[in-house]
Amino acid sequence: MFTEYFNRFSWQDVQADIRAKTDADVRRALQKERCDLEDFKALVSPAAAPHLEAMARLSRTRTLKRFGRTIQMYVPLYLSNECQNICTYCAFSLDNKIKRKTLTDAEILQEVQAIKAMGYDHILLVTGEANQTVGVPYLQHAIRLVRPYFAHISLEVQPLDQADYETLIAEGLHTVLVYQETYHTDRYKHYHPKGKKSKFQYRLETPDRLGKAGIHKIGVGALIGLEDWRVDSFFTALHVQYLEKTYWQTKYSVSFPRLRPIEVGKAGESEVREFHSYMSDRELVQLICAYRLLNDTLEISISTREREAFRDNIIPLGITSMSAGSKTNPGGYSVEPESLEQFEVSDERSSKEIAAMIRKQGYEPVWKDWDVVYGS
Repeated sequence: MFTEYFNRFSWQDVQADIRAKTDADVRRALQKERCDLEDFKALVSPAAAPHLEAMARLSRTRTLKRFGRTIQMYVPLYLSNECQNICTYCAFSLDNKIKRKTLTDAEILQEVQAIKAMGYDHILLVTGEANQTVGVPYLQHAIRLVRPYFAHISLEVQPLDQADYETLIAEGLHTVLVYQETYHTDRYKHYHPKGKKSKFQYRLETPDRLGKAGIHKIGVGALIGLEDWRVDSFFTALHVQYLEKTYWQTKYSVSFPRLRPIEVGKAGESEVREFHSYMSDRELVQLICAYRLLNDTLEISISTREREAFRDNIIPLGITSMSAGSKTNPGGYSVEPESLEQFEVSDERSSKEIAAMIRKQGYEPVWKDWDVVYGS
């Protein structure tokens, strides 16, 4: 299990190592054909900031060599905002007095039709973490409903046991995204004070259970804005490296969810809660390039959390997949478009507009995951 490997490292020691990296360390990393985790520390360190242009050039070259001029398109379908956890940064948190909604069969199919009209063949099913309401039976049924319409089905829900994942894989599940939020063991409980999500180790070992279940692809990441993004990113990279060596038949992806404003409901009113961002746009570019220089086969995704201009400019620098026209509330595409979103979307352009933008940059939007089709 990754826990044993993870426990060999100290958050404070890793943080000190990153801060101690020098210009020479960065230059050395940029000269290497294959970087290691020590090089990754240098590439995400403050010392790497003056080398961003060189990092970007290398990242672009290596991405083109491995992935070509293609961008995989996906879209989330939020099935429910029911949640039994208290998370201080999430609009679906149990203590947030909002209207709760779980889609019925008819509503799921209505949303599916709206999504298919947008051109998608790759869907990400999302729920809050509420085992009694949206547990394995609900998820199993939802996958059966949407499977005839999509070539690739991904899931972002509560961590499950290995047997549960095996059940869902048999129904047609291809990919699971599970974010640790933060790898800072001592601070994790601060952000997750109540609910099953407060169990750090169970969440940390979720990718192990997925790998043992034989999932096609695992997506990992840390929530940017909770703790030191450089340290959390190192532990994410460490996690991916461990997983690739242990479950080598599985593919891997990484995302960079930066905290966005959320709407908080109370006593019939609502307010928008802002979060201070601990990462600038330049730093996010630095991180994307650092991941690519560490791992040229890693899939890298960017969501509609990010601004239009940023998403346009990041395409040539290492991104391999992106969402467009996303709604982060249950029924957001056709059933209840005005209901509360999990987080505020920044890039609100339609899938057609994003596809046109991608083509304008000399890339091709890909609506189907061909690896799954040919491998099935």
